[in-house]
Order: sequence, then structure tokens, then C-alpha cells
Amino acid sequence: MNETALRDQMCTLAASLFERGLTHGSTGNISARTEDGGLLVSPTGTSFGRLDPARLSRFDAAGRHIDGDAPTKEMPLHTAFYDTRSTAGAVVHLHSCHSVAWSLMPDANEDDFLPPLTPYAIMLLGRVKLLPFFLPGDPAMGDAVRGLAGKRSAVMLANHGPVVTGKSVEAACNAVEELEATAKLAMLMRGIPARALTPDQVQGLITKFDVEWDT
Repeated sequence: MNETALRDQMCTLAASLFERGLTHGSTGNISARTEDGGLLVSPTGTSFGRLDPARLSRFDAAGRHIDGDAPTKEMPLHTAFYDTRSTAGAVVHLHSCHSVAWSLMPDANEDDFLPPLTPYAIMLLGRVKLLPFFLPGDPAMGDAVRGLAGKRSAVMLANHGPVVTGKSVEAACNAVEELEATAKLAMLMRGIPARALTPDQVQGLITKFDVEWDT
């Protein structure tokens, strides 16, 4: 995809997330790889509902900011995923309500954040790592992602929001939406003896769809 089309796609998908309440105000950030190995990144302090394709932050392949507005303060999160996952073509970070709510639960599983309620979260996300709370913009968030050595495509920042990478902007957005939808289901089912997928059913999905599943 050429850069003009990529800029438009990033802003269109970000606006869709915003309009459906998956992030709000000036929260959230999004980035994507360009054809020349650089990055396009949403600027700091901007709203997903009002991103301007011409003002996206532009980085070259060496990581130098060469054009556009100043980037999001969460750049360490984005670069950590790009540096540790060769398949990363885009990164999306939201402040989505239900996933944050699920991260507040005292029994939230740090190594497998989402319960196995539907096949699609497993297929699109694999296992999601719950990371501890960090101050917004803290470079330690990037260090925590690097510590996973590229084994997870999605993490949940406790009390903050999900961060998901995908091969494309569309794939990353689809996956982060699935994360939020599954967290919503988990909250709706909390305290109810719901019939989750069995370990055999989960393994069947992993095998059939070649899911990246860090154990």
C-alpha cells in the first residue's frame, strides 16, 4: 500500500474506533510501517475521531522523526513491538472500557488475560499478557514488551488499555476490537458459571488455524 493510501486508512479506521466508543477524547494511538521501512504514527494529544492524514508523524527507517507533528508519548510501546516482532505492520493502543474493567479484577490472569469464551479471540490474539500499571508515557512499558521477546501479539496495560500488533492496520484494528469484545463478554459472565471453551477445543483452534500460542 502506498503512503497516501496508508495515511487515509489509518485515519479512517481510527475514526471508526472512536465513533463506536472504543476509545475516547484524545486517548489511544496508532502506527503503521511504510513501504520504505519507516513509520507513520498518530501525533501526541490528538483524537482518533479527528486525525489529519497530512499531519501524522513520519519516521524514517532509522527511527528519525522527519515530518509531521510530534508523535504520541507512547512511542516506546510501538517501537518495542516493531523491534521484537518481524511480522508487525501496525500497532494500535486503545483505552477501551471493558478491557480496562477486566484488568481491574483481582483474579485477572497475568499470563492469559482473556478467558477462552469464543474462538475468535484465540485465533486473532493468541494469549494476551497482562502487564502491571505504568505511568502513561513511561519507557518502562516498552521495556516490558521487549521482555516478552516477541512472543505475544497483544498486551493489556493494567488500569490503562490494550496494545495490539498485526500484519496490517486493518488486522491490528480487528484484533483489538476482538480483545475488547471478549473482555465485555467476560464482564457480563462474571459470577455466572459460563461454559468456556475446553482445553481440547482451544488446542483444536490453535492447531487448525496455526495460532501463535506462547506457553
